[in-house]
Amino acid sequence: MTPEVISVLLSPWFLALFGLCIGSFLNVVVHRLPQMLERGWKIDSAEMLGVPFDAPPQITLSRPRSRCPQCAHPIAWHENVPVLSYLRLGGKCSKCKTRISPRYPLVEIMTAVLFAATAYRFGPQPTTLLWCGFVAVLVALAGIDWDTTLLPDDLTLPLLWAGLVSAALGWTIPLNIAIWGAVVGYMSLWTVYWIFKKATGKEGMGYGDFKLLAALGAWLGVQMILPIVLAASIIGAIVGIGMKLTSGLREGRYVPFGPFLAGAGLVVMLAGQAQVLGWLGWA
Repeated sequence: MTPEVISVLLSPWFLALFGLCIGSFLNVVVHRLPQMLERGWKIDSAEMLGVPFDAPPQITLSRPRSRCPQCAHPIAWHENVPVLSYLRLGGKCSKCKTRISPRYPLVEIMTAVLFAATAYRFGPQPTTLLWCGFVAVLVALAGIDWDTTLLPDDLTLPLLWAGLVSAALGWTIPLNIAIWGAVVGYMSLWTVYWIFKKATGKEGMGYGDFKLLAALGAWLGVQMILPIVLAASIIGAIVGIGMKLTSGLREGRYVPFGPFLAGAGLVVMLAGQAQVLGWLGWA
């Protein structure tokens, strides 16, 4: 493959189109992965307790075929083209006319924009695809945590190990910085968790948040842990206050922290270490 072809394939415009397709897949991941995990947990619990359990039909990321949740109309390929199908259908099911959530095209567009920004940030080199994978997993984790307050090990742990392996292979940051990023990322939130629990008797966050910040540290380095936590905390507080004022808080009156950690990680990745440290006056 010639350098010219590689330059085109890794250009912001081409990766934006690729991001639209990946965004469509991420919608499936956000919707189905929690259901797959819940089914597995119930089956394992029933076996451990020795009680009968009628397991729901098995579901994977590819099967069964996507259907309208209202009328069970199978979604044809031409009804599943990212963004364009949503616009052509007027945001409604082609059969029963039930409204389709605008979240689906928004996730596709957001993923496309992030892929294009990643291409612009890192240029036409193979590691750009690696960072696009990093982006995709963070988008999926943010969506799942917002919906379910769950950050699945199925995503956080592979993201953590991928960051460490990429550093070991010399593709991202020095390995020692990645290792300490993972350690400090995990231990910082773990410490806050236990201090808060001992002081209040309540759990302020989940273990998935520890693992997500460890993964961000493995990819972005130990120097970026504090900026990520600061940005996530400030944005999370603003959103939480806004939801409280508009009565948008869910039962239990809490806001998941994972989406804000993921968002802060994406900002730090796209801005770069020098820029972030400059913003904080630490450069």
